[in-house]
Amino acid sequence: MLLPQEIIRRKRDGQTLDAADITAFVNAMSSGAITDGQIAAFAMAVYFNGMKRDEAVALTLAMRDSGDILDWSDLPGPAVDKHSTGGVGDNVSLMLAPIAAACGAYVPMISGRGLGHTGGTLDKMDSIPGYRSQPDNSLFRKVVREVGCAIIGQTANLAPADKRFYSIRDVTATVESIPLITASILSKKLSAGLNALVLDVKSGNGAFMARNRDAVALAESIVAVAQGAGLTTSALLTDMNEPLALAAGNAVEVKNAVDFLTGDRRDARLEAVTMALAAEMLVSAKIASNHKVAQEKARDALHSGRAAEIFGRMVAGLGGPTDFVSRPGRHLPTAPVIHEVKAPRVGHVASVDTRAIGVAIVTLGGGRIRPQDPIDHAVGVTGLQPIGARMEQGEPIAFVHARSHDDAAAAAQVIEAAYGFSERKPRTVNPVFRRIGA
Repeated sequence: MLLPQEIIRRKRDGQTLDAADITAFVNAMSSGAITDGQIAAFAMAVYFNGMKRDEAVALTLAMRDSGDILDWSDLPGPAVDKHSTGGVGDNVSLMLAPIAAACGAYVPMISGRGLGHTGGTLDKMDSIPGYRSQPDNSLFRKVVREVGCAIIGQTANLAPADKRFYSIRDVTATVESIPLITASILSKKLSAGLNALVLDVKSGNGAFMARNRDAVALAESIVAVAQGAGLTTSALLTDMNEPLALAAGNAVEVKNAVDFLTGDRRDARLEAVTMALAAEMLVSAKIASNHKVAQEKARDALHSGRAAEIFGRMVAGLGGPTDFVSRPGRHLPTAPVIHEVKAPRVGHVASVDTRAIGVAIVTLGGGRIRPQDPIDHAVGVTGLQPIGARMEQGEPIAFVHARSHDDAAAAAQVIEAAYGFSERKPRTVNPVFRRIGA
């Protein structure tokens, strides 16, 4: 008979739990046989004492097995996905899924909503009128098979134990535990039935893992546990010391993604991260023999227009407008007020408080303060000047899209304060700075 207090005690005392005990605990969590207090105590014990790899693998697999597991074995190609730990102006998924699909991969991308100051892919897709971000399984499978990719949200039956566990961690100051983050991410990805997974682990002042060493530790943990669970996984560590795209919000990031896919505009840092992840996905899925070949395939898929075509077909297949890629401005919501944020002095952009910009978007209504809050898809920020840009006093460093002049002015004040300037042009960094994997 399971005695949850004994499992909690052993982990509290730093002992190693066996897989049977971890599985029993997760099963009891799913069935309601243990209390929120016991789950919280277990989470805090793990937070302070950690888990060995085998323990984290057992926790991940038990949470995966708490619900449905998708099967893509009937697809004519490999099922592969990407997960980002979150950032500001990070709309990579919107370009990455169709690029990979245009190269022969199948991308059943199960994404999340915004968390804290970071944006959520699902909230961005919900900017598109008619788009069904939570379709039933039959439509999801149909679009993946016929188009090559589908970006949707987690269904109720995928890793339901993780939902309960995460909601308790969220209010007990145990979210940051690396083994628990690892199990939470991977339980959902493993339940998606993937052949390969690529991680984008962010580091910097706009990331949850602000320090490089913490980002490296998280990436190493996820890769090791995923491989222990039988899923081919690698990770790229990328810089989040400034917004990745020049737009941040929901509808404005979707428009930015369409511009990227069609070639109207491609932000340099965004392109570097997107193409690096695309190459990683193609190599992991065994569609390309090495990263050089994979980069060439991905660039051809982008520049030929095939990726843009696939994105448009995915949007239409999930209920969105059939002409969305050719006329995004006709369909996306727009804010009534656009406020220019002016550079307070002459100089080069030397630093950006990325988290502050993310928080400003949340306060505009582009994110949630409470889980039940609605999202205003129209608000956001565009024209964000990157580090190294030369500015004259009074030139725009960004444009705030808001519902009211008061909201716009308040956000503009925060964004102006988030920018630091110097007389000398700072050294720019490669936004992709490390790979972790086999």
